[in-house]
Amino acid sequence: MVGTEVPCVPKVCAYITRNDRELLTFEADGHDGLQVPKGTIEPGESPLEALRREVAEESGLTELQSVRRLADDVWVRRLSPAKLYRRHFFQVSVEEDRDAWTHVVTGEGEERGMEFEYAWRELPTAREFALSLNDYVDRLEPVAPRP
Repeated sequence: MVGTEVPCVPKVCAYITRNDRELLTFEADGHDGLQVPKGTIEPGESPLEALRREVAEESGLTELQSVRRLADDVWVRRLSPAKLYRRHFFQVSVEEDRDAWTHVVTGEGEERGMEFEYAWRELPTAREFALSLNDYVDRLEPVAPRP
C-alpha cells in the first residue's frame, strides 16, 4: 500500500564485555544460533532503562560497571509482511567470575522461564550471530579501569 508506514519495534541489544577481551553470548532451545541479551523497549522506558532491565532479566547480571552507546539502526526482520526493528546497541562492561552459567529468564515477556546457556567468547569472534546481532562487534573498545 502506498503511504502506509511500517512501524519500527524499538529494541536494545547488549554487548557485555569482560576484561576487554571477552563478549558474553548465549544459546537456547528455539533460538537460531548465538545471541546477546536484547529485548523490546517498553512504553515510557528509555533505551538505557530497557537495557538494564533486559540484561537483568535475560542474564541475571545487575552490576554494570560502564555503559556506552555504540550504534542505532533500523533492521529489517522480514519484508512481507514487513517487520522492522529500531535497534539500540550498547557496550556494557562487567566484572564476572563465572565463565559459563545457565539463567532462567525472568520478566513478563514470551521468553520468561526459558533457560539461556551463557559463555564468554574471546574477541574478535568469527562465529556468526543470529539476527545480525554481531553487526557492531567491531566497534567494541577497551574500557578504562574504574578508580
